[in-house]
Amino acid sequence: MKQIRNFSIVAHIDHGKSTLADRFIQRAGLIEQREFRDQMLDNLDIERERGITIKSNTVTMQYTAKDGVDYELNLIDTPGHVDFTYEVSRALAACEGVVLLVDAGQGVEAQTLAHLYAALEHDLAIVPVINKIDLPGMDLDRIREQIDSELGLDSDDVVLCSGKTGQGVDELLEAIVTRIPGPTGAEDEPLSCLVFDAHYDPFRGTVVAFRVKNGRLKPGDVIRFMANKSTYKVEEVGRFKIRRVPCKELVAGEVGYLIAGIKTVSDVAIGDTVTLEARPCAALLPGFKEVKPVVFSSVYPISSDDYPGLVDALAKYKLNDASLIYQKDSSVALGQGFRCGFLGLLHLEIVQERLEREFDQSIIMTMPSVQYRYTLQDGKQVVVDNPAYYPDPGLIEKSEEPYIRTSIMIPERYMGAVMTLCLERRGENSTFTYPAPGRIEIKFDMPLAEVIFDFYDRLKSVTQGYGSFDYELIGYRESSLCKVDILVNGEPVDALSCMVHRDRSRQRALQICERLEEEIPRQQFKIAIQGAIGGQIIARTTVSAFRKDVTAKCYGGDITRKRKLLEKQKKGKARMKMVGQVEIPQSAFVAVLKTDGD
Repeated sequence: MKQIRNFSIVAHIDHGKSTLADRFIQRAGLIEQREFRDQMLDNLDIERERGITIKSNTVTMQYTAKDGVDYELNLIDTPGHVDFTYEVSRALAACEGVVLLVDAGQGVEAQTLAHLYAALEHDLAIVPVINKIDLPGMDLDRIREQIDSELGLDSDDVVLCSGKTGQGVDELLEAIVTRIPGPTGAEDEPLSCLVFDAHYDPFRGTVVAFRVKNGRLKPGDVIRFMANKSTYKVEEVGRFKIRRVPCKELVAGEVGYLIAGIKTVSDVAIGDTVTLEARPCAALLPGFKEVKPVVFSSVYPISSDDYPGLVDALAKYKLNDASLIYQKDSSVALGQGFRCGFLGLLHLEIVQERLEREFDQSIIMTMPSVQYRYTLQDGKQVVVDNPAYYPDPGLIEKSEEPYIRTSIMIPERYMGAVMTLCLERRGENSTFTYPAPGRIEIKFDMPLAEVIFDFYDRLKSVTQGYGSFDYELIGYRESSLCKVDILVNGEPVDALSCMVHRDRSRQRALQICERLEEEIPRQQFKIAIQGAIGGQIIARTTVSAFRKDVTAKCYGGDITRKRKLLEKQKKGKARMKMVGQVEIPQSAFVAVLKTDGD
């Protein structure tokens, strides 16, 4: 155990975690050069396309230190984006130390601090590293000063390296084996393993990734998952070396996987403890903090026949992404589906794309919303995240919405544009700090509902991609809220209803009506699309009708002949409107979710 090191690489988004992991993999010779590709641990197509890490990935490497001792290094690569902080917390639970990367150009940013605090919470050893030292024009002294003042770490301990060129990688590996302690635990104690990830393999069943805290595990052992008491016989254990490599046994301190023919996906819970059936451990290992979703949306299959497939796909997806929370839901317009909770808007997008790509699900998602809190006149409090459960407006005493404190790091020249954007979104209590020359950090208190829709996209646009954005929930504040219903041909469409601030209600209703006007196909009669609060219409657009030229056969003659034909046509259209049903195409629901920039 003295020769095992379990560590994680953490940093703000785009500070070079995956590139540095590539250099480690090449240095360990885990893969031949002809099979190598950049971002080796980003194995989802969507990760490679977007250039971000979404899933924590594990790899075991061998390293011989300068003193000739062989070490087994278990590296867990983590995402940097704020929406995937839960992935990071799970990775840290399996480690003894972290490599904290700071970009030589950008310096210390919002997520750098967040990950540092998470590592300190887990009581981990921290190796600070300045990455990208090959960048022209970087100011190392300024970055060292930031590490000293903002992170409170000793700048003399900083390791300099470049994930791109490989410069300084050997010094960093040496720092990892000397500064990060080996794991604690005992091989002769009863087996206890912490499950920190899992995924579904169609040929082998569920593959469980875990860290052995005590004891040893080998094929043939009968194990028990302590959360739901299910038992299985282990078929294979092994280590992650880019591919799964089976081994004879895993002992205390090691990280690996097990396959035990687990067909029932619900039997595996992330954060559960695995032990031996014959000699169980005394208590569950501390798992992970309960995840708190902040954005809610409903997911429906495009065809109602696909509902059983969606049920199956969500259960398998949940294995690989424990931060997704869902429960059954139904809608008059869209049928049976699920109400899902996400950690942010990027998380929502990723879930949607992965369900479509990896599980071949054709799905539609309703408009994202947050959890509003209503106090009724009888003193009862209700929490509502779905417009369908909006309480009777006559009974509401007080309405509150969740607020967040945003931290936006930008170059100084974009300050005016960002201030305008935040004030448009009802931002208040702004404060400014200058963490470094030319860079400014703006903090605002804003309603979460204003941020989840398209705020991040707009911020990236106005700052030309230089703005970084982080937020924390600060509680609920009183607000004037109302429910906007969308009526198509006089019929309310429940999937398009939304809860908004009263000042923004007309703007939002008009935006939805205009989108629907573009998407709903024309009929033989006029279609009125209206936005309403209760019985009051606040926005309207009209899809004009197809018109046949009924007067084409009238050439010359008295005008009354034409008029008679037009009156007859008008009566027919009025009669058709009374019985006509408007089919809303699926593309219309998607179009409403898109922002003007899209």
